[in-house]
Amino acid sequence: MPTTTPRLKVKYKEEVAPAMMKKFGYKSVMEIPRLDKVIVNVGCGDARDNAKALEAVVKDITAITGQKAIITKARKSVANFKLREGMPVGVKVSLRQNKMWEFLDRLLNVALPRVRDFRGISANAFDGRGNYALGIKEQLVFPEIDYDKIEKIRGMNVVICTTAKSDEEARELLTYLGAPFTQ
Repeated sequence: MPTTTPRLKVKYKEEVAPAMMKKFGYKSVMEIPRLDKVIVNVGCGDARDNAKALEAVVKDITAITGQKAIITKARKSVANFKLREGMPVGVKVSLRQNKMWEFLDRLLNVALPRVRDFRGISANAFDGRGNYALGIKEQLVFPEIDYDKIEKIRGMNVVICTTAKSDEEARELLTYLGAPFTQ
């Protein structure tokens, strides 16, 4: 079965990379910032009481990303949260290559416009090394989730890791890719 190249990846190669090269004056094509990976993370605090909750979250994230989610476990014991080391506390998925491009395309063009009262994403959520973090309040913005089959509305963190050396380069990269930043 021949695989097709994701739409956003084609856009990156044909439009974004030449535009970035021209704007920042890179001498080599290897200097152009590119996407490294996208990490989707969901914290599930009620997993210690309800084992089924974690299964539902894994199912949702697997449907959204197209890749099996792994269960994350607590690294430290915290008495105030009744949490012991090794207890399951959430799920995460690291997307790379074509799955990353397809997920980002759906996130920017389908899911974010479906967010209620959406005015754009914050331009201040960069970490200083060219990575961008985004919080989504509910998983229902993704069309893969069936509204009738979810037990609880959960948020998720999406971290977009780039090879950019600065926040300015990363912001330009995401803007060219179609990220709707607020003005």
